Amino acid sequence: MNSAHPDFAHIDGGSMSDGELLELLRDQPPDPVKVLNGEMLDLDSERGICRFRFEIVPAFCHSGGRICQGGFLTGMVDTAMANAAIAKGKVAVAVPTLELKISFFEAMGPGFVIAEGRVMRWGGSVGFLDGDIKDEKGRLIVHATSTIKIIRPKKQA
Repeated sequence: MNSAHPDFAHIDGGSMSDGELLELLRDQPPDPVKVLNGEMLDLDSERGICRFRFEIVPAFCHSGGRICQGGFLTGMVDTAMANAAIAKGKVAVAVPTLELKISFFEAMGPGFVIAEGRVMRWGGSVGFLDGDIKDEKGRLIVHATSTIKIIRPKKQA
């Protein structure tokens, strides 16, 4: 097994360029990314950064379709942070969330947002992430931090 992540068990990402990783992760997005109308824009595996564009549709909103429900925004920023960690680990690791804190700064209605996730600290078994969501004008909508468990592939005997 090349990866502890079940979606990438058959892939050896260690020698892949960022362009190849981006293509791999964009070509077959998991269902939650599709449901959230997400598209991965770019990544930097060395620094552990990943950016997505999401479309907020009225079905994600309350208050007459004007304000996006916080759970959808949480899913978006969590996706960006998790993929930053997956890129940092060159798809060899699984990164389940241990803790997630989210702050909502502004209401956001239907439209496009950019979610960026960043690896702040990459340890042996624990990682620390942060992320933001901004609207198309660059206004900060959400800031989040996350603690993840880094699960590496088991050594073959």
